[in-house]
Amino acid sequence: MISRNHGFVNLAACTAICVALWIVSSVPFVAAQSSWQAEWEKTLRAAEAEGQFALYGCCYDYDRVLEVFRKRYPKIKANIVVAVAGNSLASRILAERRGEKYLVDVVSSGANMLHDALYKAQILEPIKPALILPEVLDQTKWYEGEHRYIDPDKRYIFAFVANSLSGQVAYNLKQANPSEFKSYWDLLQPKWKGKTVSLDPTAFGMGATLQFFYYHPDLGPPFLKKLYGDMQITVSRDPRQMTDWLSAGKFSLCIRCNAGSEAGKAMQHKLPIGYLDAEDWKEGGSSSAAGGTLGIPTRAPHPNGAKVFVNWLLSREGQLALQKFGRPDAHNSRRIDIPKDEVDLYNRLEEGKKYFDLARPEYQDLTPIFKFVKEVLPQK
Repeated sequence: MISRNHGFVNLAACTAICVALWIVSSVPFVAAQSSWQAEWEKTLRAAEAEGQFALYGCCYDYDRVLEVFRKRYPKIKANIVVAVAGNSLASRILAERRGEKYLVDVVSSGANMLHDALYKAQILEPIKPALILPEVLDQTKWYEGEHRYIDPDKRYIFAFVANSLSGQVAYNLKQANPSEFKSYWDLLQPKWKGKTVSLDPTAFGMGATLQFFYYHPDLGPPFLKKLYGDMQITVSRDPRQMTDWLSAGKFSLCIRCNAGSEAGKAMQHKLPIGYLDAEDWKEGGSSSAAGGTLGIPTRAPHPNGAKVFVNWLLSREGQLALQKFGRPDAHNSRRIDIPKDEVDLYNRLEEGKKYFDLARPEYQDLTPIFKFVKEVLPQK
């Protein structure tokens, strides 16, 4: 009896210890869970009290994307200012600030505008303090297992898109054959002289393409000098006009007709144009954040509304909405825990394939590239 009672006491003691250890080990998890939930509920209540936020965006159809947001948060009004190009947004924001007007809460545009205009002006808040939802904070849910910041401080400009750049050059189906191209240097064949149109290489919309041309070890300044200095390229700031010219046969090749998703729209209407798939060319594939970066300006008038929107946009629901409704040529979210069925084939990243990644801080400063291109462009 003594041994039995002793065994029972030991069993009871062990059970009590295990229960205590479980309780102790659970406390941090429960505390962490209640902590973010309390912060989120507080932020949401404050955002509903603010009643609105202002998004200045380009590159995506945010009216359609935010239909999903409005259903989720009907008490928070989204005021959207959309521009075709990021440089017009930058001009507007900087002009407002010169007039002591602080109207914008979140900016979403191409990385180059945010970096060259707003980051350099030191008018962006750090992003990380605004991130609350665990599914957003969990970096294992993101491409390459990290949150990608493209500014040198890795704090201010968050990239939520990772696009293949294989569709940067479009062609007229009746005037060019993809089999003629095995390298970017093939764009310099004499037959394409005077037959190529390009988005203005001194404009922000050319950022990722110029970065690739300039920084790729097999291209660099010599390639850019021949392309824009010798090939009699017609330059335009209107991607729709460029696409019209290409489909009408006025030009055979177009660099960045995909700006503003114009080439994608044209192909949906069965116009005779297509993309040259450059991923298998000698120089290999490349990727960029395209128009998918965001920043939070300082002195935002609705800081809580901004936080709710940013967390929603970077959530599974927000990124699915962006892929589905953002553009005809759907861009590829950096989230890897969502399906990619909606993503345009030319924007998808193939698993296991290496890409020259342009969404890195060391490639963001366009100032030396713009300076070089202006020097090689024929003077009018």
